[in-house]
Parts: sequence; C-alpha cells; structure tokens
Amino acid sequence: MSESMSAATGSGAVTGEDEVVELCRDLIRIDTSNYGDHSGPGERAAAEYIAEKLAEVGLEPQIFESHKGRASTVARIEGEDPSRPALLIHGHTDVVPANADDWTHHPFSGEIADGCVWGRGAVDMKDMDAMTLAVVRDRLRSGRKPPRDIVLAFLADEEAGGVYGARHLVDRHPDLFEGVTEAIGEVGGFSFTVNEKLRLYLVETAQKGMHWMRLTVDGTAGHGSMTNNDNAITELSEAVARLGRHKFPVRVTKTVRSFLDELSDALGTPLDPENMEETLAKLGGIAKIIGATLQNTAQPTMLGAGYKVNVIPGQATAHVDGRFLPGYEEEFLADLDRILGPRVRREDVHADKALETSFDGSLVEAMQTALKAEDPIARAVPYCLSGGTDAKSFDDLGIRCFGFAPLKLPPELDFAGMFHGVDERVPVDGLTFGVRVLDRFLDNC
Repeated sequence: MSESMSAATGSGAVTGEDEVVELCRDLIRIDTSNYGDHSGPGERAAAEYIAEKLAEVGLEPQIFESHKGRASTVARIEGEDPSRPALLIHGHTDVVPANADDWTHHPFSGEIADGCVWGRGAVDMKDMDAMTLAVVRDRLRSGRKPPRDIVLAFLADEEAGGVYGARHLVDRHPDLFEGVTEAIGEVGGFSFTVNEKLRLYLVETAQKGMHWMRLTVDGTAGHGSMTNNDNAITELSEAVARLGRHKFPVRVTKTVRSFLDELSDALGTPLDPENMEETLAKLGGIAKIIGATLQNTAQPTMLGAGYKVNVIPGQATAHVDGRFLPGYEEEFLADLDRILGPRVRREDVHADKALETSFDGSLVEAMQTALKAEDPIARAVPYCLSGGTDAKSFDDLGIRCFGFAPLKLPPELDFAGMFHGVDERVPVDGLTFGVRVLDRFLDNC
C-alpha cells in the first residue's frame, strides 16, 4: 500500500482518500454472499460494521432486520438547508457467491495486487459503499455539512431482487425517506476512454425491467428403454434452444438514442443501431453492457428434470433471466409466448419494472461539474443499464434515481466482466478518484 493510503495528511486529519481502500477491503472480507434464500448472516455483520463507522462520526444509524440476518443500515445527515428536498445515497452490501478455487486471489481476502483491490463485491458494489462511507466520515469529522439532507441506505438482498432490503424498507418504513426526491446508486459514473482528449462517464438514467421466470413442460412419464413421443425434456429443450438463440429486434429508447448520439459525436462517425457490431467492438469493457440495451433479452440459466437414468420424467423445468427495455414489456412477453409455444407453461419467479428518467437538472449538472473538476477530459453521458438495481423500489416513492458511483478506469479493464465474474477487482486509483468526485458532488448537490 502506498504511503498516501496509510498516512494521515500533514494536518494530522485522516481524509476520505486515506481510508477508502481499507474500508473497501474490510467490507470485502465480510462474506455477504446471497444465495437467494433466507440466509444472510454476513449482511448483519456488514450492517453492524457500517453502523459503527457512521456512529464514530456522530450519526445515529439504525439497523433494520427484515429476516434473521437480513439487515440494512440507514442514517440521515442534516444539511445546511433542511427545508430543501433530501438526496438518497443507496448501496447494497450483499454479493453473489464466489468459488475461491477459480480466483487468482481469494474472493473474500480484499487482497491488493497490480494496483487493484481484489474480491467479490469490489465493483458490485462495496467500492461505492466504501467511497460513500469515506466521504461522509471525512465531511462529518471536518464539520462540512452538505447543502441539503442526505439519507444513507446500505441495503441487504439486492442481488436477489431486494425483497429483504430496499423493498422491505420502502414498504414497511417509508418514513425513513421523508422528503427525498432524488437518489444516486450503483453502476453509473464509470469511465470509457475514447482517446487522449476525451473520456466519457456513463451516468445511468434508465434500466431494463426483469422477468425471472420458470418454464415448465408436462409430458408422459415412462421407461427409458421405450420410445416416447411426449418426452417433457425434449419438448422443453427445443423451446429453450429456440429462446436462447432468438435475436430480439433492436429497439432504441430515449436514453439509448441519447447515448448513441453522444458516442457518435465522440467517435466522429454516424452510428446505425441496426448495425452495431463494429461499434461495439470499439467499446472494450463496456460493450456487453451497451449491447444488451439495444434489445430485449432472455437468457436460459437453469435446467432441471428427472431422478433416474432409466426413467423418462413427467415434467421438465428451466429458468430464464428475461430483461425488457423501458416501454417494451408487452412486446417482450408476447415474443416469449410465441417463441416458446403452447406446450410451455411460463410463470414469474421475480418481476420488476423498467425505469427511465431524463438527463437534466441541477443534480446532473453537479455530477458533470464534479467529474470535470477531477478529470479535465471528462464528459458525462446518459446510458441504460442492462440489469436492475434497488432504484426500482425507491422509484415507487416518487424518487428520481440515477446510477452514479464514479470511477476512472484504465482503458484495458474489462469492467462489464467484473460484475459477477471471476477475479472481480477495482483500481485503487479509481477508489480515491471516486472519493474526490463524490465529495465535490455533495458540495453542489
């Protein structure tokens, strides 16, 4: 670790930049794996750690446990002008599971190597949790109030839909968010370097909706040695293959159109949404994210059938991760039923809406100003997230949500591949950059 990371400033005061890396490492070392069930003891440990860090600087955080171990931490910071509408900064503490044997460094070690902090949650999203804690602690230690009230929410269960986290708080404790009109959260504010004179920072203003679904086919059970023209596995496999290979039509939403216009200007070439292969090839680590926002998607993820090799089962099931663009849910569901055919029974395991807001207003101006101050070649642009976040729950309270977790990334980093991937990591310089940007942002929010 560099001296600047471990030493206080010359005045003797510890800054947000000084402690953000250790905060991130501490959070990564708390195994908050979310297996999609009732378990979650790591989330309680993370909630208590965060509450302790906030209490150290004078806040009165509250821990809300929706189910044993499924805990979230919420605190409110009084602003200079409490009469103004409040801002919500939200992050989740849970992570998807990781198999340590697949990783270069143990996923729950918080190892520092090659200029990065490694571990599950490094970008999804304990980096933003750490940056938020670092900035808040620094501001409160130095007596710097934000212009308006800030509500902090560190949430459980985002990786499984937020039922035990954001959804629980919105449904059971909406008073926590009294007066909040705007919010920032994950998967936005990260950089894409176009050239030495221009770096785009993608701010999330939209996200796809979801239909996580179970597909079921009933057939005729029988002995595996006999012919069977009503085999549930065969019927389901053919339907799943059709769906997995289907190319949904390109649909350009308002946000995607804005992003493509900005990208076209940056690259100096007109872009055809119907022919994006060449353009996507130039986008490096963000190509997967952007490519998925040009169309609805449905990816088969699980298959299940049978209990013995010589028994033809009477039923086969599959699970599909379906995502639809804002404004295209009805078309998506109609396409699904047409592709799957009448034999396949479709039911939702978890469904949630799509979101879209405009890229304007004083909050967006504060983002642009803060980014430009720390990176002179920065340009903030709107984009649509291919997945979903806890913003969906907060939208139900009328809160306008953005993805803004600022990171300046090296051009060679496969950023999209970090999400739920092996060897997830975040650059140390990216964390300290994010602290500086968030601090400036809060000055003008």
